[in-house]
Amino acid sequence: MATVTLDHVSKRFGEFLAVDDFSLEVTEGELLVLLGPSGCGKTTTLRMIAGFTDASAGAVRIRERDVTQDPPYRRNIGVVFQNYALFPHLTVFENVAFGLRRRRTSEAEIAKRVERSLSLVKLDELAQRLPRQLSGGQQQRVAVARALVIEPDVLLLDEPLSNLDAKLRHDVRQEMRRLQQLLKITTIMVTHDQDEAMSMGDRLVVIDHGRIQQIGTPQDLYRTPRNPFVAAFIGQANFIEGRPERDGSLFVTRSGLSIACAGCAPEARTVMIRPEAIELLDAPAPGANVFPATVEVVTYLGSASELILRLTSSETVIVTKPASAAEPRHWAPGQNLYIRVDPASAVGIAPM
Repeated sequence: MATVTLDHVSKRFGEFLAVDDFSLEVTEGELLVLLGPSGCGKTTTLRMIAGFTDASAGAVRIRERDVTQDPPYRRNIGVVFQNYALFPHLTVFENVAFGLRRRRTSEAEIAKRVERSLSLVKLDELAQRLPRQLSGGQQQRVAVARALVIEPDVLLLDEPLSNLDAKLRHDVRQEMRRLQQLLKITTIMVTHDQDEAMSMGDRLVVIDHGRIQQIGTPQDLYRTPRNPFVAAFIGQANFIEGRPERDGSLFVTRSGLSIACAGCAPEARTVMIRPEAIELLDAPAPGANVFPATVEVVTYLGSASELILRLTSSETVIVTKPASAAEPRHWAPGQNLYIRVDPASAVGIAPM
């Protein structure tokens, strides 16, 4: 296992600043996810850690050793690319063995380590097949085995599941997470898929325009986002504009709706409420944050229903409710009901 440190790392391409003053520490055995929209700098950051792209400023350290000027082969890293990058003319065995042969490993050691790596990804029975004879998920697992067989200090995953369909992506990400936890290998993954990031990462690094917006656990970023970009990028949310009053215990929206909150900072100009945090009521009830609402749209999603409710002439909220076979509910456009929001679920967010 190894730590990875980025110390004020930046990357310029001409006048374009792709990565702007990155500093972060990846702990031993951690799976850290770099998350953000296309073009935000996450892949450039990964390539600087790998040594495929030179940093314009700052330092990259692995196991506390400065590797900023080292070529990739001296960093002892394993990389899984988005397109798998398998050699089509080589068998599964030879694809996995490729890195060991480059290191002039003995044939006996190659056989032992390739067999072990293929067993880890549950492909030991397919060692003599060619890549074209494998499914997309199997090819991805070969790429993972090839990265692991060299026993790297750090594993880098560049959008590793983006070429798989939704069902296969779910299965493969569970398998990759199982392997990472089993081997306790320090891993850095790049993705733009928030579900993938939330389900796999110990910590997430949200990036926008080359800068780190927030670092934290999936729970931290979901419950207490630092700014509107993080709040919107991590999960679905309702955003209502206004300003706090009463020392932050009340948020008054532009239409005059008063929402009790656990504590909004004075600079907050938006209150965020997650869709699943909104309770639906058939009748008014005592307590804070009970408001009348009218159903505008109902969308059935199988495991849940999504409702768009109008609170005022200018404000609507989205509500999600899990489907329940024991207590089925049917909502319809035009239906009047009430909502209730726990003050702890109303989070004030300041502008960026």
